[in-house]
Amino acid sequence: MSSMITRWDPFRELASLQDRVNRLFQETGSRQESLTTGSFVPAVDIYEDDHIIKLKMEVPGIDQKDLDVQVENNTLTVKGERKLEKEEKEENFHRIERRYGSFFRSFALPTTVDTEKVNAEYQNGVLNITLPKRAEAKPKQVKVNVVSGKELEGKSPSKAA
Repeated sequence: MSSMITRWDPFRELASLQDRVNRLFQETGSRQESLTTGSFVPAVDIYEDDHIIKLKMEVPGIDQKDLDVQVENNTLTVKGERKLEKEEKEENFHRIERRYGSFFRSFALPTTVDTEKVNAEYQNGVLNITLPKRAEAKPKQVKVNVVSGKELEGKSPSKAA
C-alpha cells in the first residue's frame, strides 16, 4: 500500500464554504427579504476642469422630492430614497432585481470649491451637481518675458539683482 501526502489548503475550504452559503441564500431568499433589504448605492462620475467640479449620479426612478443635496463643512452629502410602487402586489412579481430603499453618499470637497454657488439639477434619472471653484483657485496665465543673451552680457550679477 502506497501512502500519499495531501497538502491541506485552508483557502480552498473557505472558498467552498462561501460558495455553499451563497447558494443557500440564493435558493432560500424570500421575495420579501429582497424588498426590505435592497438598499443601493448609486453610481457616480466625477469630472473636474479649471473652473468646476461636476458630479453625475445615476438615480433613476427617484422623485425629485426624495433627493436631498447639502454642502456643509466642505462635505457634499446626497441622500435619497427609491420607493417600491405600492400598487403592485408582491406576489405578482416574478423577479425583483432593482434595488429599493435609502442611500447616502458623501464627498469631501477641496477648499477651492465655492460652496455658496453649488448647483444641482435632476434630469432623465441623472442628478448633476456643479461645484464652481473660487476665483482665486482658478489657474492664472502668467506672461513669461524672454531675455536674450545679449541683454544679459552688459549686466553683472549684482546689477541684475
